[in-house]
Amino acid sequence: MSDILAQAAQALNEKLQGADFPATAKFEIADLGAILLDSSGARVSDDEADVTLSADAETFQEILSGELNPTNAFMSGKLTIDGDMGIAMQLASALA
Repeated sequence: MSDILAQAAQALNEKLQGADFPATAKFEIADLGAILLDSSGARVSDDEADVTLSADAETFQEILSGELNPTNAFMSGKLTIDGDMGIAMQLASALA
């Protein structure tokens, strides 16, 4: 398991602490792997999800740090979304 993925999962857990996220979302980070997010939190996993958000490591880091809004990343083509767009929007607002 990549240390970068483990640290990212921990940062997501901290950022989303107290948020109610009833669905499953997966962040696919190019050349690193995937992080699954569900009602029990974020963890390194490549399991199936309701929505998959794909980006390179730099874009994912910018989204996680708050430098880049997930919606802007999607609109500019830096982030692709496959699956339930409504869930992706819920997650974007929770990360903002």
